[in-house]
Amino acid sequence: MASRLAKRWQIANTSGQAIPLQSGLMRFTVDTIAGLAFGSEVTPSRPQMTESPKPLSLPITNETVQELYEWLFAPWVKEMGLRDFDVSPGQVVATLPQNNKLQFVSGAICGQVIMSAVDTVAALTMSTSDRPAKSTVYQHTHFLRPALSQDLRIQVNVLRFGKVSAFAEAKVTFLSSGELVAHATLEFAF
Repeated sequence: MASRLAKRWQIANTSGQAIPLQSGLMRFTVDTIAGLAFGSEVTPSRPQMTESPKPLSLPITNETVQELYEWLFAPWVKEMGLRDFDVSPGQVVATLPQNNKLQFVSGAICGQVIMSAVDTVAALTMSTSDRPAKSTVYQHTHFLRPALSQDLRIQVNVLRFGKVSAFAEAKVTFLSSGELVAHATLEFAF
């Protein structure tokens, strides 16, 4: 860890750039603490961009949602298997299928998966405006019953698009019965 920090500073120094002291020490501290906690050195793996980011075509539609989903989200997010996207202004609906990889030993879909799926669908919902959202600022989720043995429907509606943030409500229901499984409120920054 120390050698990576020294190398970064040496490169900055030889190229005549200012040495990013605070950010370098902050990374070093986090890497050191994580290494101690996990019993090994943390080696950051930051993928190098080989091409410029794809320009977003907003607002998204039913025709463009899958392309944005595939381009924007991390591989582990896509492994949840969200599908059947239905887009309209200020709303996106998707299906989260049952999958053994997403379940507890009891057969219920893990709450972290449900929260991730809600956040993913909410991010797509924010893209139904002509401005790209920067990030999720807040998410609060209530779980009302275990998500057992059925596919889930995730519906996110924007409550308000503001100048610097937007607010949304998410409902997670059983696809077949419509029973409410979870309810969430979210805020996104623009």
